[in-house]
Amino acid sequence: MASYPNDIGVCTLDATQAFDGLSAMEKMYALHIAHASWAGAKICLFQCSHEAPVIFMLLQLTFSGENDIGFAQLKAAAGVSEEHWTDFLTFAAAFYANFGNYKSFGDSKIVPAIPAQDFHKILRASGAYGTHKAIVDELWEAVRALLYSTEPVKELGFPPSGSSTYYSANVSKEDAAAVQAFMDAHQISGYNTRLFKEADSSFVVRLASAEESSTGAIAEGSVGEKQTPVKVVAGDYAPLMGRVVAALEKAKSHAANPNQENMLTHYCTSFRTGSIEAHMQGSRAWVQDKGPAVESYLGFIESYRDPFGVRGEWEGFVAVVNRVMSKKFTLLVDTAESLQPLLPWPATFEKDRFLRPDFTSLDVLSFGSSGIPAGINIPNYDDIRQNEGFKNVSLGNVLAASLSSKTVNFLRCDNGDEALFKALVKESFEVQVGIHELLGHGSGKMFCQNKDGSFNFDRERTLNPLTNAPVTSFYKAGETWDSKFPGFGSSYEECRAELVGIFLCVHSSVLSIFGHSGKKAEDIFYVNWLNMARAGLLALEFYRPATGSWGQAHMQARFCILRVLLEAGQDFVTITPDEEKGVTVSLDRSKILEVGIPAVGAFLRKIQIYKSTADFEAAKAMYMDNYSHVPADMLALRDIVLAKKKERPLFVQPHLELVPTNGAEGEHEVQLKTFPATMEGVIQSFQARFPAFDEEMLALWRKDREATVPVYLAGGMDGSEKKRHKTENGDRRAAVTA
Repeated sequence: MASYPNDIGVCTLDATQAFDGLSAMEKMYALHIAHASWAGAKICLFQCSHEAPVIFMLLQLTFSGENDIGFAQLKAAAGVSEEHWTDFLTFAAAFYANFGNYKSFGDSKIVPAIPAQDFHKILRASGAYGTHKAIVDELWEAVRALLYSTEPVKELGFPPSGSSTYYSANVSKEDAAAVQAFMDAHQISGYNTRLFKEADSSFVVRLASAEESSTGAIAEGSVGEKQTPVKVVAGDYAPLMGRVVAALEKAKSHAANPNQENMLTHYCTSFRTGSIEAHMQGSRAWVQDKGPAVESYLGFIESYRDPFGVRGEWEGFVAVVNRVMSKKFTLLVDTAESLQPLLPWPATFEKDRFLRPDFTSLDVLSFGSSGIPAGINIPNYDDIRQNEGFKNVSLGNVLAASLSSKTVNFLRCDNGDEALFKALVKESFEVQVGIHELLGHGSGKMFCQNKDGSFNFDRERTLNPLTNAPVTSFYKAGETWDSKFPGFGSSYEECRAELVGIFLCVHSSVLSIFGHSGKKAEDIFYVNWLNMARAGLLALEFYRPATGSWGQAHMQARFCILRVLLEAGQDFVTITPDEEKGVTVSLDRSKILEVGIPAVGAFLRKIQIYKSTADFEAAKAMYMDNYSHVPADMLALRDIVLAKKKERPLFVQPHLELVPTNGAEGEHEVQLKTFPATMEGVIQSFQARFPAFDEEMLALWRKDREATVPVYLAGGMDGSEKKRHKTENGDRRAAVTA
């Protein structure tokens, strides 16, 4: 199972220098955006699992009042062993860093290594147990079985093998598809919704908003052959959304320009009413806010964790622009129009005009979500991206922290690969992220029918280069990329962007932007290709043999790319048994241009054409049924990958707070509070960020308690009382399985 080892690394997101360079007004603006981001981040817990909000509330109560860095008072009162205490800290830190009990990267369940009775001892030893005994007892009883269970649910997904609280526990994939057809027909976005099935089998689509719809249902209808009723209502997560709005209202008075004010006004409308159109308007204003000192974005953004692939996880961040690194990305933007024609599809499949984006390197101050990416290309609204523009951001301090702790495996030492990789992986990854975000996610046209029946392409003259016949398929009015390609659209798009990155990184004009020339430039693009091939092998960790599914969109994409590189033949990429490392991945650098580029180009061309033409069936047959399939020889490698795997490090983020100004009575200033790169540091950061007890959060969980509890619990944890007994009485093997 996915329990973290006690020696898991912890990385600090260092933003002190960037923060110190802000003005007092910019710091106040960042403070309120950070508060809004984290207020909304509690929604991630309700999107993750039935038990995640409960675990969070228990941990907050347990650690409240423990100011000592080692939590010595709590440890002594609990009377548990040193090993079990460390187990508890590791689980708590991993839960906080993933903001839920499923990994943000991989979606597999995080299970405590500490026996359940000792876990319970620590809860009862806390000072909060004396003041909140009834609540702690209620929550523990509600969560103790799910906290440790590993069967039948080990990962996020639809039942019976998975669990997801984007849906009530009785919603199936078929139900989600039927309701999605209704939403498409009514042009209702799924980004900020959850789907519940009522006792009478009718469906309720809930929009996240601070206010409930005053006139009842926003939309009503029926779905399926049985004409099952469905309605759309507002008011999901209402108290949490209200807090987001309140914080953003405070940020308005510190906005740097009218674009920021306009953006915040529309965001507040969206989060107050549930209107995605208002969020789109806010995103338009955000795209127009070029080069701000403080950058941010908030909302229901990425659909990676929704098993159906249409519902967005909450994400809110605030960051400071790194001017020096941003200059390189600006140069990349300047070159982008000359690079687009190098991509392996006709000009008719490219956007009508290049929409010059803002591309900046950022140092993150706060990132309120389940995970933190290395780069972002947003907004995700297709019509804005196609017609008005987008922004690219590279999260510089995230890259620096994660790559500094990177452990290298599966590379050869005798040919110099491992040493070269260690020396250049950070610089090569910066190049890859830049191209991936700007020309990967930012390229390619989607052929669409407009609301008035017209088209954004010439239906008679636009030829499909795979058939040399006119294009016949397209996105109908109301259809989006996510709704047209449910389930695998996110991974498919990440694959497209990754392919563009390695396809274009071989050009000297790109590498020179980042200061690389001559032999080093060749080494940089070699390491980038080698890193991609190695990542494809590492991706096997995220494959689920029992269901034939993938637990992480980016890693599925990288596995598909590895399949393409192996398929190219001519010993371009080889995977060889190794006595010490298990296996090693090798790539013949002399064949990148003559073998690798043609293979990647041909695959990338198909990827783009199927996306442009909304050809779901062809895309699925190629991407899911072929390249995402793990053949027997590669499935055997999965055991080696699992045996040698290294956990991704946890991040500890700083915290923005308002403190009294020294020597000035009644005045306050914004301070960036930092924490040590330890398990205790991660825990302390969340104690600083949130109160010990949140009554409204408890009420939200109680409201949906019966609807989201996994159906298999009706007959006991998993039908195995023996396993429950072993887990709760300290058998670590029952709690931690491979």
